Amino acid sequence: MSDMNGLVQRYLAAWNEPDAAARQAVLAEVIAEDAVYTDPLVSVRGRDGLDAAIAAVQGQFGGLVFSFGGAIEAHHDIARFVWHLGPAGGQPVVIGFDVVVVGDDGRISQVLGFLDKVPAGL
Repeated sequence: MSDMNGLVQRYLAAWNEPDAAARQAVLAEVIAEDAVYTDPLVSVRGRDGLDAAIAAVQGQFGGLVFSFGGAIEAHHDIARFVWHLGPAGGQPVVIGFDVVVVGDDGRISQVLGFLDKVPAGL
């Protein structure tokens, strides 16, 4: 996938996909098999690790959806974007931003996540 915006949009769509098989298919499309995902709460390697992290977030924040908080900024093989997690069309409960690195195969090889707004107790 050579279109950075499309790649990042598909990546975020995986976070909203409740069906495990469909989510794993999206991850196989956009995430390198040995990709590394790191944020303040979790660090995992590989698609299966990321899939498990996504499933855990969906379990914790059921009914909430991820959306973009602004434009995707990209250069070379790197992109960053702000994301919101909240009720569809409502105020976000969590706000963060991710930096993604795209590998030679055109899939995301690394995600570095940061949390800017989190609910108390998270």
